[in-house]
Amino acid sequence: MIRILFCILFSTALTAQSWEGPRVSGMTLIAPPDEFAEDPFPPLVENNVKWIGVVPYSFIRRGDAKVQFGNANHQWWGETPEGVKETIRLAKIHNLNIMLKPQVWIQGSWVGEMDYETEEEWAIWENSYREYILAFAKIAQENEVEIFCIGTEFKIAALEREGYWRSLIREVRDVYCGSLTYCSNWDHYDKIPFWKELDMIGISAYFPLTEKKTPTVKELVKLWKPVKQKLEKFSEKNKKPILFAEYGYLSIDGCAGKTWELEQVRTVTPVNEQAQANALEALYTTFYQQDFWAGCVMWKWWDWVKENNDYMQREYTPRWKKGEIVLRDWYAKLNNKIE
Repeated sequence: MIRILFCILFSTALTAQSWEGPRVSGMTLIAPPDEFAEDPFPPLVENNVKWIGVVPYSFIRRGDAKVQFGNANHQWWGETPEGVKETIRLAKIHNLNIMLKPQVWIQGSWVGEMDYETEEEWAIWENSYREYILAFAKIAQENEVEIFCIGTEFKIAALEREGYWRSLIREVRDVYCGSLTYCSNWDHYDKIPFWKELDMIGISAYFPLTEKKTPTVKELVKLWKPVKQKLEKFSEKNKKPILFAEYGYLSIDGCAGKTWELEQVRTVTPVNEQAQANALEALYTTFYQQDFWAGCVMWKWWDWVKENNDYMQREYTPRWKKGEIVLRDWYAKLNNKIE
């Protein structure tokens, strides 16, 4: 009976453009390499996080089209089916909602650039990716996961293999009755051809706003305005709410700029907590009142890291930083609709 109610609730919750209810106030929990030594969720609950992004990575070796997943000998425990189930179980104890977001890592490349020269290679990829996604879609159904993401940041594969994705969506719906999304990169969400087959538009919201070292909140809100207007029109056109299925800022100079470039130089770029805090403040200020905006799932939280070391000082995590206070306060508003 509980599962039937789950299906009814989430198959009808996202049938219109506007998002109803509290916004998604989420955090991606990086899968631990080993079983949890202790419950990872109290610090997240204290920061008013109500949604957890669970990301069981798969990988593709250089020169091979096959998607590899679920092998405990080659993956961190938290990325295996057993680790994912345990993560969800613990999260549910804390009344946390789940977005399950299987994601592909390609050796030496970005998944958006993934391309194959022959139909034989594409068939290998498509069949193995289908197996990967359906395996976790079944886990999502069995564990009453609220949102399932069928893919993240594919560009060539999403634009040129449209028939495959439409077929995959139908297959996922045969085994999973919650809400479906796909996470497009910020620069081509308006070209994805299958949004109307899904329940919400997911975006990796790393929109580059400015390369200024420490822009003010006011400056950033102004720079967000044309982006917000475009997103609103796109949501209206497709009759779907928009979820920032991934977003975040490194805590370094210029973090509101080209994140993908900053990642390559983060270790030599000065730490700048204020820049991260301002960027978060501006994002929440811009989108909080927008009916088309379903909320956001931040990238990312390392549970097993227990101190603010040199790497963490520059990382996306807001933990131990000024950004943690900003997130805590705004997530309280998203949860409770405080004006």
